[in-house]
Amino acid sequence: MAEETRGICVRDVPAKAFIAAYAEHLKNSDKFELPIWADLVKTTVANELAPYGEDWYYIRAASIARKVYLRPGVGVGQLRKWYGGNNRRGARTEHFRKANAGVIRSVLIQLQEMKVTEPCENGGRRMSRVGQQDLDRIAGSVFYDAEDE
Repeated sequence: MAEETRGICVRDVPAKAFIAAYAEHLKNSDKFELPIWADLVKTTVANELAPYGEDWYYIRAASIARKVYLRPGVGVGQLRKWYGGNNRRGARTEHFRKANAGVIRSVLIQLQEMKVTEPCENGGRRMSRVGQQDLDRIAGSVFYDAEDE
């Protein structure tokens, strides 16, 4: 019997490999730009310093795009909660703090301008048809590259 070929989607590949590949795609894209404040801003109140990596903004954008793909209707508030962390306050007890909304909002706005995401009727964002095809294509290339190795 002939093997059935099926489409590979984002769910079929490991998150780390997909995010790295999509971040590279965003970095090479001329539509997605790095903001001028990207080297100064912290990602959450819980962090002491800004991220060290040069590509942290593209990695965060790829991660946000994957989250919107997997959970349609997700908004800035839910993503803030997801990317937040414990604020360690020295000898005092630690408390959970949400992530920086400005970074998440700027990523979502750029993804919307690229026609990757679109707003939902009842709030939040979801993948557009073009965005879903784009992410599935990259997931397929990641899947087949891992299969060849």
